[in-house]
Amino acid sequence: MTPRELVRRTVEFAKPARVPRQAWVLPWAEEHHPADVLRLRQEFPDDIVTAPGLYRQPLPVQGERYKKGLYIDEWGCRFDNVHGGVIGIVREPLIREWDDLDRFRTPDCTLAVDREAVNAFCASTQQFVLAGTLVRPFERYCFIRTTEQALVDLFRRPAEFHDLLGRLHEHYIREVEAWSATDVDGIVLMDDWGAQDRMLVSPVLWRDVFKPIYRDYCDVARQAGKFVFMHSDGHITAIVDDLIEVGVQALNSQVKCMGVAELGRRFRGRLTFWGEIDRQEVLPLGTLEDIRGAVCEMREHLYANGGVIGQCEFGPGASPDNVFEVFRAWRDLDAR
Repeated sequence: MTPRELVRRTVEFAKPARVPRQAWVLPWAEEHHPADVLRLRQEFPDDIVTAPGLYRQPLPVQGERYKKGLYIDEWGCRFDNVHGGVIGIVREPLIREWDDLDRFRTPDCTLAVDREAVNAFCASTQQFVLAGTLVRPFERYCFIRTTEQALVDLFRRPAEFHDLLGRLHEHYIREVEAWSATDVDGIVLMDDWGAQDRMLVSPVLWRDVFKPIYRDYCDVARQAGKFVFMHSDGHITAIVDDLIEVGVQALNSQVKCMGVAELGRRFRGRLTFWGEIDRQEVLPLGTLEDIRGAVCEMREHLYANGGVIGQCEFGPGASPDNVFEVFRAWRDLDAR
């Protein structure tokens, strides 16, 4: 069974031969643990990959996304990278005053996907391929206005808020359409909606403003025969049912802070859990026994003839030994 078929069967709860695996290797790990990264990729190759961002023209970025210093992305958002290996935060808004909205333009360059090059990449691998873009309307709004101002805008919701969010949504619809016209297997949505123990915003507000937006993306992708994956950090239990309803099929989230058993009780067999293993305590500080316990807990409560992808992040602070143990534990469980 190819990796692509493994992932498809997992998301469809169709008894895959084993749990698919994926390591999210951040540039920090490549810089601090290059030998371990190489060995990890050799011993436990990913079943899921992201297509490279292949466009007809290079995107107009300045600096490097994960290098220390200033990075300006294709939207013009300015990231202050204090440390190498991880992307920084936006301190200076692209739209400080609403008068600036008249001059704002979305980047059409990201719509000019090189379909032939993307299709050639998909044909070259047996892995399950995710689109080489991230559809992130809330985070993009935060990058443009800063997170603090974005939350104020969400509370007040002036006409300009709806104007800006509408422009972002229209642009991301076109991105989903562009990537759905290629041979990738899935589209990825990405917005962090949770704090450690609750949503960043009221679930009622989220349903009013953002749920219809995500439904539109899912409709476009699934009508094109694509799977819909999503990442969201924090405690987001309150909206998981909504995500399933609009069409999200696989969710990468912080399952530990929400409670693995509770997630299984409510959503097992209805949603594929795309990882993760806790990166706040278990991956950096846990013992090998802690790692195996976390993996076994996910298998026990979340697996249902599929529905689990063995994903973990090799990022700042993560112990290389613990990252390896994650994949050994999944392998050993599959062998039983």
